[in-house]
Amino acid sequence: MTAEAHGHGHGHGVSTEADRKFLSGALALIVGFMVAEVVVGLAAGSLALITDAAHMLTDAIAIVLALIAIRLAARPPAGGFTYGFKRVEILSAQANGITLLLLAAYFVYEAINRMIDPPEVKGALVLITGVAGIAVNLLATYLISKANRSSLNVEGAFQHILNDLFAFIATAIAGLVVLLTGFARADAIAALVVAALMLKAGVSLVRDSGRIFLEAAPARIDPQALGTELCAVDGVVEVHDLHVWEITSGEPAASAHILVAQGLDCHQIRVKVEELLAERHQLTHSTLQVDHASGNDLDAHCSDAHGTVHRSITAAGTGPDPAIPNH
Repeated sequence: MTAEAHGHGHGHGVSTEADRKFLSGALALIVGFMVAEVVVGLAAGSLALITDAAHMLTDAIAIVLALIAIRLAARPPAGGFTYGFKRVEILSAQANGITLLLLAAYFVYEAINRMIDPPEVKGALVLITGVAGIAVNLLATYLISKANRSSLNVEGAFQHILNDLFAFIATAIAGLVVLLTGFARADAIAALVVAALMLKAGVSLVRDSGRIFLEAAPARIDPQALGTELCAVDGVVEVHDLHVWEITSGEPAASAHILVAQGLDCHQIRVKVEELLAERHQLTHSTLQVDHASGNDLDAHCSDAHGTVHRSITAAGTGPDPAIPNH
């Protein structure tokens, strides 16, 4: 007897329209200030300012990608795209992460060159621009923080803006040091600090988006422990072909083949399993195949199960045997 269940609950609390509004406001701020910063950076001979301006360009690109991804992800499933275009958001997040890593590598290279042979830096211009940048990025960061940051796509744009805020703080400090002491290498040191922050954020975004592309289980869910937990449901004899993944950030899903004891109601047990998945693990999108166990020979029921085969204590016979590797 087979039953399939599909639960859905994907609300995020912030509408996509609100996300677009907050992101668009931040984009306008970033682009306007970026143009001014390039002009001042060239006039001041400051790598820190040019670094910040380049980072702001990636901020703008990140926000544009996020806006495009939000629009595409809102499209309904069609044709062969049975999940729609939800993972376009993850593509955007990964692009943001890779961009941060590439920029970090470039600015480390440039900063090291300037540490060796520091050019003249106009500290006053750097300081003034840095302070103005802090104000602009505080407002932009606030706007994006109001959007739905459970989306890895929005989080990618947020990380760009947040790192730029830290960059302007470092730039303002460098400008002050140059102005007061004449220590020109402070500008390159500030660029190195910014590069380190970009590296940290980039690694995080690439790692998290990579997990979704590889259909790994969400970090908060241990599939082995989940299989054992499902086997503890009254009437469940075995769980195999258990898969847990994320369709897109914040939308986990699960599927499994569940065997129940002979004579029990498959549908009733399926409902119990669905409730456990939803209430304890927020897995509201589940597809479950539920069948009666074929006598004592469980192995004959599904000879090609993927992953670990989980069995209840009763099915194991003499004691706990929750995890039997398969493949």
